[in-house]
Amino acid sequence: MFWCPGCDAPHVVRHGSGAGPRWGWNGDAEKPTFTPSILVRFPWGPEQKERVCHSFVTNGKIRFLSDCTHELAGQTVDIPNWEES
Repeated sequence: MFWCPGCDAPHVVRHGSGAGPRWGWNGDAEKPTFTPSILVRFPWGPEQKERVCHSFVTNGKIRFLSDCTHELAGQTVDIPNWEES
């Protein structure tokens, strides 16, 4: 799990064996890399409008793709420390 500054919420990324979608993980909790991309869709606000957060996480940086519906679309940022989020 990592804190997404674009959504101001955590995103869960499952790896290893188990049910449901799984991602590759480089094993580094400080500077994680997950493969493939992470796509999160969820309803937001009183109108329940769909929000989209689509990113690549590589070496502790989140590269938000242009299809994100938040203000960080198209930008790359460091994953924030959990304690600071």
